[in-house]
Amino acid sequence: MKLVAYFSTSGNTADKAKKIAEEQGADIYEIVPAVPYTGADLDWQDRGSRCNSEMEDKKVRPAIEGELPDISKYDEIYLGFPLWWGYPPRIINTFLESADFTGKKIIPFATSGGSEYGKANDDLIPSAPGAIFEEGKRIK
Repeated sequence: MKLVAYFSTSGNTADKAKKIAEEQGADIYEIVPAVPYTGADLDWQDRGSRCNSEMEDKKVRPAIEGELPDISKYDEIYLGFPLWWGYPPRIINTFLESADFTGKKIIPFATSGGSEYGKANDDLIPSAPGAIFEEGKRIK
């Protein structure tokens, strides 16, 4: 079975996730932060904004609202997120650290207006030991 799990702040990643889920015949799960992001939280030009402070501290793990899906029933997980400064938002680490992904194929995809995917997997792999990560792709 396949799952598309995604985090979206502007709707771009959500749109791509829904298309992938439909194409793949996959279940879909939205990663929703327990404390929603406001426009001010996402102001990357403000050095004191929430998104900047979370990205500066690699140990931050924003909480996820509600229950996570039962990962044990999925073989492939498409994992979508926006790129923040070329990396996944820390809530993606929260998601990966909240379940056992051992032996699961994780297929990352990201949306971004400017950042390349680059080394984004470097931030993901330690959060899901034993998972099989495919090379991530940026979707414009």
